[in-house]
Amino acid sequence: MITLLHISDIHFGPPYYPEVGTALIEFAHETGPDVIVASGDFTQRAKEEQFRAVRAFLDRLPEVPRVVTPGNHDVPLYRVGERLMDPYRYYRQYISNELDTVTTVPGAVIVALNSTAPYRAVTNGRIHSWQLEFARKAFEGTSPEDQRILVAHHHFAPPPDFEGADAMPKAKRAIDAFTRMRVDLILGGHLHRAYIGNSLDVYSGVDREHGIVIAQSGTSTSRRGRAREREKNTFNVVRLDARIIRVTHYMYFAPAGGFVPTSRHIFFRGGRPSMTPEEAEEGAFYFDHERERVRGADA
Repeated sequence: MITLLHISDIHFGPPYYPEVGTALIEFAHETGPDVIVASGDFTQRAKEEQFRAVRAFLDRLPEVPRVVTPGNHDVPLYRVGERLMDPYRYYRQYISNELDTVTTVPGAVIVALNSTAPYRAVTNGRIHSWQLEFARKAFEGTSPEDQRILVAHHHFAPPPDFEGADAMPKAKRAIDAFTRMRVDLILGGHLHRAYIGNSLDVYSGVDREHGIVIAQSGTSTSRRGRAREREKNTFNVVRLDARIIRVTHYMYFAPAGGFVPTSRHIFFRGGRPSMTPEEAEEGAFYFDHERERVRGADA
C-alpha cells in the first residue's frame, strides 16, 4: 500500500497560519507518508521572501519523494513586467526548476502538469494539448497494477457548493484524455475547499465505464478557506493499492490541537470492483488499519 499526503494552497505571506503549519509538519512526521504532493499556491504574492519561507517549510517535512506544481499565486500578478518576462523565476529557484514532472515510486506513476497560464489566464489556468501528450507518454507502458496519478493546481470539476467556481477551460477535453490514459486519480487545489468524488459525478464523458477519482484539497495552512471550509484548514491522506483508492479528509481544530479526520472515501479503481462480492466487502468497505492490527494480534 502507498500512502500519499496531499496538501495544497499553503499561501506563505499574510494569510499563512504558523501554528497550523507546525501542526501539519508534526502530522507528516507521525504519519510517515511514502510521497508528499503539494498542489500549488505556495505563496500569496510570489515574492522572494515568501518563497524563501516556503523552502524552509518544505525542508522540515519528511524526506520522501515530493511532487510539486505551481499555482496561480506562485506567479506575479501585479508585477506585470516580471510576470511577462520571467514568471517562474522564484518558483524555479526555491521550489523546482521543472514545471511538468514525472515521479515514479513503487506502485504508482505520478504526473504533475503546470496548469498556470501567466500570460492570459492567471486565475483560471489552462492545460495545453502538448501537456496531455506529455502525460500520455509518461503513463505509456505503466503496469496495470500501478496507480496512474495526475496532479494539477487548477480544478477539473466544479465545487459542490453554492459559492460556485467554473472548472478549468477545456476541462472536459482533459478528462476525456485522462480517461483514455486510464488515469486512476486526479489531485488538485485552487478551490480552497475540498471535493472528493468521481469524474462521472460531473461529466459522463466518452467512456462511462471508467471514472477517475478526483480529490481536491482545501487550503492546508492559510486563512483563505471558502464555503464550508471558510477560515478552516484541510488536507487529504490517500492510501492506494492495486485495487482500492482510499481518501481520508483531515481538518484542523484548535481545541484538538491539530488535524482530525472528518470523512473517509473508498473507491474501486476504474469505478467498479474487479473481485468477488466477498472480497469487495472485506477488501474495501470494511477495511480498517486498526481492525487489521487487532486481528493480527489475535491470530
